[in-house]
Amino acid sequence: MSKVRKYVSEVFLELRKATWPWDPKEKGFAKYRELNESTVVVFIAMILLGAFVAVFDVSFREAFQAAQTWFGK
Repeated sequence: MSKVRKYVSEVFLELRKATWPWDPKEKGFAKYRELNESTVVVFIAMILLGAFVAVFDVSFREAFQAAQTWFGK
């Protein structure tokens, strides 16, 4: 039981050291400003990455089909 108690106390100690993505002094949605801004950045990055992959996918597919018709099947 002593090991479990030590483990739990160490976990709580580490959680106090952590930085959380919200300001405990703020109220309402302003409290989660950093979290909301980070979420928006991630969504924009995913949309841009998806568009980048889609453009290359379509262009390589067209190039492959053109090569097949050029050299024969």
